[in-house]
Formats: sequence, structure tokens, C-alpha cells
Amino acid sequence: MILVTGATGNVGGEVVDALVRAGEPVRALVRRPAEGRLPAPAEQTAGDLNEPGSLDAALDGVRGVFLLPGYRDMPGLLARIRQAGVERVVLLSGLSTVARDTDNAISRYMIESERAVRESGLAWTFLRPNAFMSNALRWLPQLRAGDVVRDSFGSVPVASVDPYDIAAVAVRALLDPGHEASIHPLSGPEPLLPARRLAVLADVLGRDLRFHALSDEEGRAEMAANGVPEPYIQAFFSFYADGTLDESQVYPTVEKVTGRPPRTFRQWAEAHRADFV
Repeated sequence: MILVTGATGNVGGEVVDALVRAGEPVRALVRRPAEGRLPAPAEQTAGDLNEPGSLDAALDGVRGVFLLPGYRDMPGLLARIRQAGVERVVLLSGLSTVARDTDNAISRYMIESERAVRESGLAWTFLRPNAFMSNALRWLPQLRAGDVVRDSFGSVPVASVDPYDIAAVAVRALLDPGHEASIHPLSGPEPLLPARRLAVLADVLGRDLRFHALSDEEGRAEMAANGVPEPYIQAFFSFYADGTLDESQVYPTVEKVTGRPPRTFRQWAEAHRADFV
């Protein structure tokens, strides 16, 4: 049995789907049961990763865990996972663990989460993806209101990765030998500016869309208005405005692990066309 945390999220949901397609028994950890949102063969179990004591039923019979980072007591959570007899953990981490400026909120919780997993005594694999292609879903409210998308970091190219590909690598790391104590950097096949991603999306949707790059001042104000905590705003601007994180790099990991090239942004957009209608 594989336990998937964050099972209703962009990556966790893809991990559940991939395990179901592979015919593997999978249990989805959710805070509240969400009938109809997960493939029928997948079990659903309620639990709270900030409360390791709530996970006894979720961990029963589990041999592998797909784990998200940043919970309140990562060492205690990992200890509970190990006590339950789990053999391996695949942690969804991020390239921010090796950013030049690590004195920020995002890098800090990623680094602390990786440290807790390393010290847990469990077999582990870290996935360090570039930004997700699914981040384009943030544009939905603007696309429903009109044809102009306003966003920050318009001059920053990112080789974003499809969560489908992150999940494919995660499943291989959960099921196959040879991934222990491995760090897998993940990317899509090419770096694209936000305007180029929007142009691809416009072509897929058959719409005339335009990109407006926000100034740093406008971007900070927009994030704050949308409820992004100030430490996270500072972290994002450190990464993308100050250039302490480079997500333009293309890595061979997806093809090396899965035997096929990573999906393009166009493929992601075509697969998610219905989400934008």
C-alpha cells in the first residue's frame, strides 16, 4: 500500500492517478473525505499531517509514502511514519533548497523538511521540480474576466514541469529499486517566458490573449492583495527578481527515469483545456 499526501492537489492527485493506472494499492490522505474527486480504486483516509497521532489508520499496512514538505513537526511526523513500518518516503521538495539566498521562508521549510527525512532512518528520494505548469491556473480569474493577464516576473524564463511528469517520477521512486538516497531535479523540455506560455494557451483555447508584465512594485501589491504572506512575497522576489533561483535549466531526469521526454507546456494546456472553459 502506498500513502499519498496532498492527494487532492495538482501533484498528489496525479500521483494517485498514476498509481491506480499501475494497478498499485493506493490510499489518499485527505483532511475530509472527498467522494468523487479521486479514482474509485483509491482508498480515502482522513488525517492531519500536523497531528502525527491522527495517522494510525492512514499508515496501517503502508510501505511507501509520497510526502509533502513543511509540516509543523517534520521529525515527529517521520518518526510516526517509521514506527508504522513504512520502508521509503518520496519527498516533494524544491530547487529552492539550493538557492543562493537561503534566508527566506520557502527555502527554510524545504531545507528543514529534507533534513528531517534524511535523519529519519527511512529510505528516501527527493524530488526537486522547477515551477509547475499548473501555476497557469492562477490566471483563471483574469481569463474569465477578459483577455489580458497581468503577472509578475515577465522577464524570467522558467522550464516549468507538468505535475503529470513529477508524479511519473514519484511513482517509479516509490515502486522501483535504485532511487534510494537520490535527488531528482525535474523540469519541462524548454524555458519559456510567461508571455510565451500565455501565447501557447491562447492558441490552444482559440483566444486572443495578451500579457501585461507587472512592475516589482505592482507585483508585490498584487500578491499582498491576494493574501500571500509577506515572508513568501520576499522569498519569491528573492528568487525571481534578485535571481537567486534559476529555474530556466532543463534536466534529463524525467526521460531518464520514465523512458519518455517530459511533456511540453502545449501538451499540459491541451490536457487541461476544459479547466479554462
